Amino acid sequence: MRVFRWLNENELPPALDLRDCGWHLLSPRKQRSECVALADAAAMDPASWQRFLTRFGHADRRLIMLLGIAEPGDRARLLRFGFGEVLGTQHELKELEARALRLTELENMLPRFRQIGPLRLDLLARDAFVEGDPLGLHPREFGLLWRLSDKPGKPLSKRRLIEDVWHLRFVPETNSLAVHVSRLRAKLRIFEIADLLRTTRNGDYVLIESKAESDSDPPEVMVKVG
Repeated sequence: MRVFRWLNENELPPALDLRDCGWHLLSPRKQRSECVALADAAAMDPASWQRFLTRFGHADRRLIMLLGIAEPGDRARLLRFGFGEVLGTQHELKELEARALRLTELENMLPRFRQIGPLRLDLLARDAFVEGDPLGLHPREFGLLWRLSDKPGKPLSKRRLIEDVWHLRFVPETNSLAVHVSRLRAKLRIFEIADLLRTTRNGDYVLIESKAESDSDPPEVMVKVG
């Protein structure tokens, strides 16, 4: 069954009602965070909007379709904040359904957990854990780890990471990637596993799956930086 939630306090407007497409609207009294949710920012006053932004963690935001955000820059920031979809003020019901289906399919397709040595990545929480203790990762830091964990041991270039994590088709003049890698290493270092994230001699980044693998890497290939 296709199920969705309505997060605003006001009544669900017909233009956003996925029930017309065969979906089932979950009662607000029922607690179910693993389904797609709709929220209209344009219908919220400033106080309600601030409460809304602090109400949901990463696990919930990734399944929220946020509507009514007119400015492209604001939409981009909210996507970086972890919302699954952020749309403007003009949208058709069929488009909303297609985007809701995409979020549902992604939720069903992607593995929630990845284990890299002692490091456990949780896609739903958008964080990494060592023996149950969270690293407290920034969304970009988690994005870097998750992308590198696609193929542990395979180096990825700065350009590829900028494209896949920052969603840019060019390498910016800033050193944002290096700064995020440095902060990520600092958090890994707290758990004494900073060696999992390496930099190759030509500047690529690689996630090592195990300490044994790390120790076996030729020193001329893997160079620990920073």
